[in-house]
This record gives sequence, structure tokens and C-alpha cells, in this order.
Amino acid sequence: MLTGKVALVTGAGAGIGKAIALGLAKCGATVIVNYMHSKTGADAVVEEIVSMGGNAEAIQCSVNEYDAVADMIKDVAKRYGRIDILVNNAGITKDNLLMMMKEADFDDVIDVNLKGTFNTMRHIARQMMKQKCGSIINISSVVGVMGNAGQVNYAASKAGIIGMTKSMARELGSRNIRVNAVAPGFVETAMTAALPDEIKEAGKAQIPLGRFATPEEVANTVVFLASDNAAYITGQVLHVDGGMAM
Repeated sequence: MLTGKVALVTGAGAGIGKAIALGLAKCGATVIVNYMHSKTGADAVVEEIVSMGGNAEAIQCSVNEYDAVADMIKDVAKRYGRIDILVNNAGITKDNLLMMMKEADFDDVIDVNLKGTFNTMRHIARQMMKQKCGSIINISSVVGVMGNAGQVNYAASKAGIIGMTKSMARELGSRNIRVNAVAPGFVETAMTAALPDEIKEAGKAQIPLGRFATPEEVANTVVFLASDNAAYITGQVLHVDGGMAM
């Protein structure tokens, strides 16, 4: 389905990003596994892809560094000749109630989650315009739609990603470049596994389907949006949240 395509996935060393990288590779894409700190995790993802007959490599780059992102994308495009798919998954949380949130905690989350997404889209757009094709998938969150107490910074970053997605879809549509967002709800990751049981149960009570998503279920949606099966879909936000934001 994605044979011959080249995909760049940010923050792909673990969790949802890892599942996305594996999902794209299983469909035939060559995957660039971007990471900021987790070299061990990124290398393990590459090894897993290679072991199943796929092509992948890990590249370190902090997405909030504008010039470093430009260099990464130039390097990938030069060596592979094209970049067909960009998945903006890299993100951080620094949760606290508004009255207790430090300025640095707000700035850091916006810098990585929102500006990082801008940086990659800004630098990859020229390459995709040359190709006259491309698919960009931005990972937002149900929190960017509904809000969440204690996550003013994270919610702002994820809501901002939705606004950027729709704006970029309008700007790039004439060049056959599609831009969409995926808004996951609660997902079974190391982060949610560490939550107290009462918090998990309270979360599940808000979800009509009564359970958390698996990372693979989020990845399946990303793979769909990256493929030609979604050739007439752009500017959309697909909720993978079990009905939570309905």
C-alpha cells in the first residue's frame, strides 16, 4: 500500500510513535525514525523494522530547533530523493494547574509540541511542493478539543496543531499535498500504565467504548491517512478516542 514511499515520523522511539513507524513499515514504506533523547529506543524500532524485511534508519533531531529540522529534512530528501509522508508525533507534557504552572513549563510544551510541528511542516513543504504530492499527519489530542484541567499548556499546543492543520491543508491542497490530524484519547502506553487504577477507571467511564485505545489503533488511522485510500481527505481531524469527545 505504501511501497516506494519514504516516511518521516517524529518522536518515534516509543509509544504511539513506535507503533506508527512499525505500521508504515509493514505497509512497505521506508521509515525515518526521528528521536530527541531515546537513541536506544529508536535503534530498537529500526532493528524491528529491518528484521521484518523493511527499511528504516534513526535520526536524532530536536524538532523545536528550527535550523536542525531544516538540516534533517534536507539530508533525508537528498539521500532518498523524496519524502512522501510526514507524521508529527513528537510531544511532551509538563502538567500542572494554571495557578501553579511555571512559565518555563508552558513555554517548553508549546516549543516542542506546537513550534516543533510548525518547523517540520515549514521545511518539508518545499520538498513536497517539488514532488507535487505528499501527506502530512499531525498528532493532536482529545485534550485539544475538550480541554483538560491541569493541562493548559498541552491543550493549547494540541488545539494549535488543529488550527495549523486546517490552515496548511488550505495552503497546500492545490499542490496535491494533504494535511490531516489525528486526535487520540486515552491510549495504552507507559504513561497511562503508570496512572493509579482509580484514575484509569474514571477515564474509562468517560469513554462510550469503555476502554483505552492501543497504540496500533492510532497507527492504523495514520497509515490510512498516509495512503491513497485517503486521497480525497484533507483538513480533517479524525478522533481515535472511543467516542470520548462525541
